Amino acid sequence: MAGPAIVIVAGFITAWLAIKSNDGLVEDNYYKVGLAVNQQLQQKKLAAELGLGAKLAYVETTQEIRISLSGLQPGALPDTLQLKLVHPTRKGEDQLINLRREGAQYVAQLPAAPSVGRWNVVLEDSVAGWRMDTVWDLRADRQVMFSAKPQ
Repeated sequence: MAGPAIVIVAGFITAWLAIKSNDGLVEDNYYKVGLAVNQQLQQKKLAAELGLGAKLAYVETTQEIRISLSGLQPGALPDTLQLKLVHPTRKGEDQLINLRREGAQYVAQLPAAPSVGRWNVVLEDSVAGWRMDTVWDLRADRQVMFSAKPQ
């Protein structure tokens, strides 16, 4: 009787874990996500045509992000940029950060410290319509470079 009882208890524990945790891997509206891929490719292409690049620096003690943007004339720098920190497997940890320009850099305070690991990072200017992305490994790097390479 112990064998079947253990299987029943393990089944309840597995069911509880499945209900309690959200894996975040399944997209609810996959059709709209698929349509957005072409738009994202055009935004990356625009960044490549402009010759944009950026360097992100993370100050862990103050949870501050600093970004230096290259490829634009000082008069053409936007006032704000958007930074998306996208966790590859935990959608609940994703962060959308609005960066404000301070001189030649863009600065923002993170609402929450990102967990250590790999992150997909997207930098975009919604007004001009360009976008750059990269992968950032917080275990190894406090700085990461964006490069707008043609696709």
